[in-house]
Amino acid sequence: MRAALTAALCLFQKDVNTMQAAHQAPITDRKIRFALVGCGRIAQNHFAALEKHAERAELTDVCDIDPAALAAAVARTGARGHASLAALLAATQADIVILTSPSGLHPAQSIECSEAGFHVMTEKPMATRWEDGLAMVKAADRAGRRLFVVKQNRRNATLQLLKRAMEEKRFGRLYMVNVNVFWTRPQEYYDSAAWRGTWEFDGGAFMNQASHYVDLLDWLIGPVESVQAYTATLARNIEVEDTGTVSVKWRSGALGSMNVTMLTYPKNLEGSITIIGEKGTVRVGGVAVNEVQHWEFAEPHAMDDEIQSASYATTSVYGFGHPLYYDNVINVMQGKADPETDGREGLKSLELLIAMYLSARDGRRVSLPLDY
Repeated sequence: MRAALTAALCLFQKDVNTMQAAHQAPITDRKIRFALVGCGRIAQNHFAALEKHAERAELTDVCDIDPAALAAAVARTGARGHASLAALLAATQADIVILTSPSGLHPAQSIECSEAGFHVMTEKPMATRWEDGLAMVKAADRAGRRLFVVKQNRRNATLQLLKRAMEEKRFGRLYMVNVNVFWTRPQEYYDSAAWRGTWEFDGGAFMNQASHYVDLLDWLIGPVESVQAYTATLARNIEVEDTGTVSVKWRSGALGSMNVTMLTYPKNLEGSITIIGEKGTVRVGGVAVNEVQHWEFAEPHAMDDEIQSASYATTSVYGFGHPLYYDNVINVMQGKADPETDGREGLKSLELLIAMYLSARDGRRVSLPLDY
């Protein structure tokens, strides 16, 4: 029997109201407390984001198995340090545990945190296997706790403007969509940690580096009907792909492609999306979808005046969305908002990623939703 994504996203739907009520009462009389697991590269963005929200949030605990990384995090944040997740969970008074650990560890850690009574915020990808992502959602549901999946690129001003244009149906019928991620990751990057470039803990160029761009395929354009992918490991000494391309057909009939490589010489070149429709054409490019490079529609709209202000300069592929993402999470915990990207929303891009890898592995077109 076909296990449609829509069915997966409605797991335990009959108990949703009960689970939501169990998420705890809004926290209105103190700061929201966070603990962080994994003090490596991306953790620095989380530290900076929490610093921007110091009046409403605080980092109480950090954890890492690397003593040097842990010491540096403690020195920067003033949070209590722990050498293991178990030690952190036993001691912390945090409301939410942030997972910035290797991707393959997210499922077990997320489930452990949920079962211990904590809300969870996990970096992308939420898991490297479809069934693990589902297990994370189920565990949070059973515990009556929230699962947040970080999708900070959605908060970029350029993409927010593009999302509004889509919602206003300014493009008319969509014809073609193209996404490019032309970045570079030298061998030294993969050699810096044993988990990098592995199937079990990391995933390849699509799963890891381009995960946020895969997210755009559904969030901006709509449900995908099928994909046909090719991947290759052309230059790096790693298990996973450093380069790949995928053809995409959406349920709307639109066609498109996504091209990804971590071999661009000599540095990160482009992270872009181009949308061609019946009544409009837009390209958002730059190194990380940070520049509106073309914006043309048949009919004018007030949002057209925001093109220049939406574009911004950046030297980082991460953009500046983490503080904005935290703003939503804090508002959710204070009872002021609904989560923008919860576990079920995170499953959408995970399913797309798994479909791409299945297609590349088996040499066939893969239809969505997946069969399980």
